[in-house]
Amino acid sequence: MRHKVKKKHFDRTKEQRLALYRSLARALILEERIETSLQRAKAVRSFVEKLVTLGKRGDLAARRRALALLPDKKAVKKLFEDIAPRYENRNGGYTRIIKLPHRRIGDSCELAILEFVE
Repeated sequence: MRHKVKKKHFDRTKEQRLALYRSLARALILEERIETSLQRAKAVRSFVEKLVTLGKRGDLAARRRALALLPDKKAVKKLFEDIAPRYENRNGGYTRIIKLPHRRIGDSCELAILEFVE
């Protein structure tokens, strides 16, 4: 039974799952729009929104926390200087998931676009 299990495990260890989230979050921050599976998009959305909230704080401690979660200086710089100021007056809901009508050919997985709201 799945009592009190709140997140998808993707049949990976904790370290592998964190690496997946970091990779998808880095791609989303740098490209501002990615295409991935629906389940991965749903899982990484909360990770990215926490990073944007840290970016809105903007102090040194928040920047260090963001670097600990996402160890890519270029992505963290873009997050703090470009993305976070856009959402200064917004309380959450920084990303949107758009389901795509077609499925992936290899495994017939549902695809989605994960992007920042304008």
